[in-house]
Amino acid sequence: MDGDGRPSTGRLDIARSSRHRVRLIGVGVRLVAVGVLAVAFAGPGGTGGPAAAPAPPAPVVVVYSAPVPSPLPVVRGFDPPVTPYGPGHLGVDLAVRPGQAVRSAGDGIVTFAGAVAGRGLVVVAHPDGISTEYEPLDPSVPTGAAVSRGQVIGHVAGTHGTCAPGRCLHWGARRGTEYLDPLSLLRRLGPVRLLPWPAGAVDP
Repeated sequence: MDGDGRPSTGRLDIARSSRHRVRLIGVGVRLVAVGVLAVAFAGPGGTGGPAAAPAPPAPVVVVYSAPVPSPLPVVRGFDPPVTPYGPGHLGVDLAVRPGQAVRSAGDGIVTFAGAVAGRGLVVVAHPDGISTEYEPLDPSVPTGAAVSRGQVIGHVAGTHGTCAPGRCLHWGARRGTEYLDPLSLLRRLGPVRLLPWPAGAVDP
């Protein structure tokens, strides 16, 4: 203090300087906090606003073609059962000749090539989640093989349903456990020739 009992000028200057530094530190802390919030709000792109969710993957489009040449001689069409264990037909039957080449309807991977109940079967899984089935065949591709649309996967051999031996190709399609009409896979379907089916015939 000076002689009249008041604080000295030097001590007042020190006190003012200390309060000024405290205010500057407080302002700096607030600016840093605002900056952190701005960066968090801007997201990785730094454009402001919450980060955009990644765009969903584009759907896979597979081009399909018939396993035998057009006009498709449909002997029996797709007729799904009303109940899980009711009568029906989970695919289409096409008239063919014994030994006729059968081609994969689309690009995919062979998930099965072998015999089921005494008949040769080939199953091809396609990138869009659909699998197509062909029987009765003598497979010409092994399980695990990559095949392209139009590639020969086997030759007709054996009997299907009530058809004469080597005269019918059963062509099926399914997504998971749901069977689809394989003809619906064909975007540009050529002529379809419906042939008579024996009355009362059933698919075993």
